[in-house]
Amino acid sequence: MTAHAQAGTAAELALRNVPDTAATDLVRSARRAGIDVWFANPGTTEMPLVAALDEVDGVRPVLGLFEGVCTGAADGFARIAGRPAATLLHLGPGLANGLANLHNARRAGSPVVNVVGEHAAWHVGFDPPLASDVEGLARPMSVWVHTSRGPADLAADAARAVAAARELRGPATLVVPLDHQLATGAPVPDPAAGPPGAAPDPADAGPGAAPDPCGPGRAEPVDPGRVRGIARRIRTAARVVVLAGDGATGARARLTLARIAATGRIRVIGETFPAAVEHGGGLPGLPRLAYRPEAAAAELADAELVVLAGAREPVSYFGYPDLPARLAPPGSVLTLCSPGQDTGHALDLLADELGAPRNAPAVPAPAPPPPADGPLDPEIVAAVLARELPDRAIVSVEGGTCGYPFARLAGTAARHTMLTNTGGAIGQGLPVALGAAVADPGRPVIALQSDGGAHYTIQSLWTMARARLDVTVLIAANHRYGLLQTEADRICGSADGPATRELTALSPPRVDWVRLAESYGVPARRTRTAADLRDALGHSFHVTGPHLIEMEI
Repeated sequence: MTAHAQAGTAAELALRNVPDTAATDLVRSARRAGIDVWFANPGTTEMPLVAALDEVDGVRPVLGLFEGVCTGAADGFARIAGRPAATLLHLGPGLANGLANLHNARRAGSPVVNVVGEHAAWHVGFDPPLASDVEGLARPMSVWVHTSRGPADLAADAARAVAAARELRGPATLVVPLDHQLATGAPVPDPAAGPPGAAPDPADAGPGAAPDPCGPGRAEPVDPGRVRGIARRIRTAARVVVLAGDGATGARARLTLARIAATGRIRVIGETFPAAVEHGGGLPGLPRLAYRPEAAAAELADAELVVLAGAREPVSYFGYPDLPARLAPPGSVLTLCSPGQDTGHALDLLADELGAPRNAPAVPAPAPPPPADGPLDPEIVAAVLARELPDRAIVSVEGGTCGYPFARLAGTAARHTMLTNTGGAIGQGLPVALGAAVADPGRPVIALQSDGGAHYTIQSLWTMARARLDVTVLIAANHRYGLLQTEADRICGSADGPATRELTALSPPRVDWVRLAESYGVPARRTRTAADLRDALGHSFHVTGPHLIEMEI
């Protein structure tokens, strides 16, 4: 049922002299606090909020066919726009469908505001079929959770949710009963006047608010004394690694990192999966710490000091019997600044303390030309994309098949922003690309996606087509869960057993990505060679709207 069928158009409401509901007050308050995009998959208990979106100027509703698309898109929007979008989700099950990408958003420190409808307060006691513990579901993936206590609170609660998402740097979840939404005559606070309740209540902070000393929510200023102490330690160490994380991946901080590296004995490495990192266009390179624990531990093995600049301490993604969980040598880790602190300022102070040179660093060499033609493989895909990438593009990377090779060449491409899978939950790449395109429609967006992960949130294609977003989706089609096959081989000694093959192979049946994309309204073509891929990319970058390119690998 549409919002107009449920509540009438704005003109009809005016003719009937129907007063604003508390849901309207909530949406208006959120708009005043900066929320102008709502990624929504609503249900019955959110219909007053849907109707409210018709009544408030300056808001854009975007329909996602799956809640994980909505939450991932809000994450991508926040990473590019630097401010929150809202999601509108239906009860506990709808929220649960979006939790995986809220996990990724929390790890990325992305401000996201989730508004979740709840049964009418008087109806919950009847244990209806969709009843659940909505707050209990929300807390592990939220930095702030609150259930509205009455209609008069909704506007202030919205302002508090936006403030919490911004200040605690993660998803804030507001649960709103249906009867509270429908009430009329609730007051509307003006956040500019400092209404009561506009600040987040610490009592509502979830476990994601500060899970560890490097977690989101740390916004203390950098201590110059700490910086001086670390500089002294660095001057006496033979081998130092600076691990760059939150706040160290923008262009200005990258130049400062290059200054620090130029002092000698200091290697600069980026986190394995940064939320957003600038590459190319003459910026100094920033290699990423390896994903596999053996390789990552080897990169850090000779370091006397591992200095964390906006990064968490590096640990193995999974525990292996023969490998340590902590990847840095014992006793080597020093924290220059935590995620959420002013990493750029901390690096400036450190560079000055170390007497780092101020001359411009050398620019990376241009990308080597890809083969004139030949069958596609991950290295050729990476080389072609690095050569063809438009200036100021956004690249959402999910999957290692082509993602790791492209990351190695990213510094040789035109200037672009890379977004990666911060939390490791699969199904992020397509929605993050979608949200990034909504956040900055003037920039081309590329989703470099493995086929296994694409299945999780393939509904993103429909929203891209509906909104005519300029997103080029590159599907590395090897029709298998390659990472799982590798892990089965390393952990169990073989990936050839019949059950392992059954659970890690994606054919038969073999998905036809071209026909699948076209069924969602996205033009698509299949490529088998480097020349095919160059032609397909050139076409997609010069035609408005989304495109999908299946790359047979």
